[in-house]
Amino acid sequence: MNLHNIASGAIGAINPFQAANVQYSNGYTMAADGSQVPSYIEVDNVQVQVQALTAKELQHLAALNIQGVMKALYLNGNAQGVVRPLGQGGDLFTLVSGTWLVTTVLETWDTGWCKVAVTLQEN
Repeated sequence: MNLHNIASGAIGAINPFQAANVQYSNGYTMAADGSQVPSYIEVDNVQVQVQALTAKELQHLAALNIQGVMKALYLNGNAQGVVRPLGQGGDLFTLVSGTWLVTTVLETWDTGWCKVAVTLQEN
């Protein structure tokens, strides 16, 4: 059962979903000079809901020494932070407010939705 789909209608009346362009990390290639060049699969118009992080989530991120402007995103689908065994960097979400990097996955469910913490990036 996808509880996010059940609750999102009521929550969306107060906090509407936003369209985001997502760059899903697809590993990297090597440049001629030996540097890594990130590779992405781009998907347009992914509907996300932006919310504040809870106090407990902020404490968790502080313990990881992650600083900056942070928010939580809920979405139907899956998003990832860094996955070192697969050689992938974090996924990027581009919203009206800027580009946000997935820094950690807070919740992920087999029913098809996730909650991620994102950090605002410099363009």
